[in-house]
Amino acid sequence: MSLSLNALDSGPDSATDRPPLVILHGLLGSARNWGAVVKALGCGRRVLALDLPNHGSSPWTEVMDYPFMAREVAKVIESLGGKAAVLGHSMGGKAAMTLALTRPGLVERLVVADIAPVSYTHTFAPYVRAMRAVPLGEISSRGQVEGILAEHIPDRGVRAFLMQNLEGGQAGYRWRPNLAVLQAHMDDILAFPRFGEESRYEGPTLFVAGETSDYIRPEHEDVIAALFPNSRTVEIAGAGHWVHADNPAAFLDAVGAFL
Repeated sequence: MSLSLNALDSGPDSATDRPPLVILHGLLGSARNWGAVVKALGCGRRVLALDLPNHGSSPWTEVMDYPFMAREVAKVIESLGGKAAVLGHSMGGKAAMTLALTRPGLVERLVVADIAPVSYTHTFAPYVRAMRAVPLGEISSRGQVEGILAEHIPDRGVRAFLMQNLEGGQAGYRWRPNLAVLQAHMDDILAFPRFGEESRYEGPTLFVAGETSDYIRPEHEDVIAALFPNSRTVEIAGAGHWVHADNPAAFLDAVGAFL
């Protein structure tokens, strides 16, 4: 199986000696959620935010686990010359870590935003179910969709994030993500692949944690150190799980300095 992932591409027109940066979004996100980050980090290097499989404008597939996502990202990096810095958030962070552990030669350095290399009980399954329950064939406005989502998702910020996945107008509406496959593979998305004791990524690695998020916790320090021995963690003040959106200035300062 071979896909061609959609990308939001920015940066200098001429070649530079700095490797490109590849950005991987989280579950139910897309490349365009990262437009401001792409623009901010695209000074002096090429930056590509990818739509992962079953998201955004990338192809749909029946497979949705981290080895598969990592292989698809590897193809993109190979097409760019064979080495890139990689930044991944949440699900994208797990895909980025899997790539670094399986194909370390492709990853010049690694940024992992608010996720650890562990399995979680956090789940977006209720969001996926709420989105699938919207009768899009009977909808005539975006407001109607948000109103239906509000019955199940009271957080306005979360609804706004999910609504970015809706496209269409008078001719009808559709969700960009492959919600059926995401729901079917939620266990794969919550998990993290098992790696042997010899598996590690030795390159420079930055974990970026949100101050009010509980995705990176003290009990994760040992597994992070074992798999990513050349890593450090920074905490973004006032930020939750969506660290790049909650405090973009601090996020860009930390990531820009590391890159």
